[in-house]
Amino acid sequence: MTPIERYATLGIRAGCPRDQVHNFAKAGVILQERQLAASAAARLCDASDGPTEIGYGGARGGGKSHWLLAQIGADDCQRLSGIKCLLLRKVGKANLEHFEDLRQALFSRLSHEMASSRGILTFANGSRIVAGHFQCESDIDSYLGLEYDVVAVEEATTLSRRKYEQILTCCRSSKQFRTGNPWRPRVYSTTNPGGIGHAWYRARFITPYAEQRESGTRFIPARVTDNAFNNPEYRKVLENLSGWQRRAWLDGDWDIQAGQFFTNFRRESHVITDFDETRAREWWAALDYGFTHYTVFLLGCRDCDGNIFIVDEHAQRLWLPERHAAAIRGMLARHNLTFGRLRKCVAGSDVFSRQSDGSTVAQQYAGLGMSLRPANMDRINGWAEILSRLGDPGYGISARLFIHARCGRLVETLASLQHDPMRPEDVLKTDIDDEGAGGDDAADALRYLLASKPQIIGCAVA
Repeated sequence: MTPIERYATLGIRAGCPRDQVHNFAKAGVILQERQLAASAAARLCDASDGPTEIGYGGARGGGKSHWLLAQIGADDCQRLSGIKCLLLRKVGKANLEHFEDLRQALFSRLSHEMASSRGILTFANGSRIVAGHFQCESDIDSYLGLEYDVVAVEEATTLSRRKYEQILTCCRSSKQFRTGNPWRPRVYSTTNPGGIGHAWYRARFITPYAEQRESGTRFIPARVTDNAFNNPEYRKVLENLSGWQRRAWLDGDWDIQAGQFFTNFRRESHVITDFDETRAREWWAALDYGFTHYTVFLLGCRDCDGNIFIVDEHAQRLWLPERHAAAIRGMLARHNLTFGRLRKCVAGSDVFSRQSDGSTVAQQYAGLGMSLRPANMDRINGWAEILSRLGDPGYGISARLFIHARCGRLVETLASLQHDPMRPEDVLKTDIDDEGAGGDDAADALRYLLASKPQIIGCAVA
């Protein structure tokens, strides 16, 4: 088998169609297995029911920049004349030199012209790559309102969610293949964990990938070990890192970032998909109230070994108490429970504050059959309790707190909370954005629940 035949076999095994492998081979572009998997995902964008956003990366050294330029230049731009691609990169002398190095390495066999002063690379068929460099988010505004058939974003987590979504408005097309089928606009992004966009990127790409429910997006993880062209010394540099940097840059762990509060949280250790509810010896719950913010209701139980399980959550915003109460009763019914069977249900102090007419939110819920008690509001000790119960699986300290996968908002919140720089033992309070993403409401509900756990009667607790 010739090298080209072996390459074709590798590409087809990764899911690439034969003409895509042919395009790479013709250009002399040799992609590795994970890169080929990302290119196979890019071709899924052709289908009317396929994705429109492809994410690639995770750990450092995974060959992200090489793949991104190869995909848009050696494949997309060669398939259709007149394709216009926007490649957004962080500005800087080193990045400009890196782009020039990649261009020369990837496109030496493809006829093209490079207008360096304008940052435009034009192929013989009229397809173009516009290299758009930015230093701050406002620099990207000059590209908004224009039309691009492909948008490629490097270091996507250096952008806010709002700016990324503004970029999406540029991705539109009226091009057609020779077959008459329309070209489907698509967005490619590469990045590492961390940065101001960490939370939205994880919610948009990583969580659907991890939960196997991808629809409009596809994410292809890559680590330093997926890139055979890395020098051995670089891998050792990453292996010698510690803390969040090692987990993020070596392992590509999206549940860690600089300043993260619950650094001992591990999905593989703390998130469960099955729970035998006959183990429960005591049920109780906690509510964090909001209207513009989320109202979060967490249902928890404890077994005879002292382990606590968060088995379900209700999280909605812009609802009145009547609607919340009905949904909570339905949630409890799924576990053969009623509100009256709970040992207790606690809520934050705002629920008991008097409103202008003298009434309280707690009274509204009481009228709906939900009797609420004041929660312990001690933030420092509450967070410390969560930290203690999470244990430290990486160092052999067993967890005593487990969260069911159906509690998606709580899982995402715990992984994203940061230290308060003015009070390191406290969590930095965060609000939701205009679309309801982010916030700390679910974590507050967990804090209330753990700080108010009842004592189990007739059961030995460790």
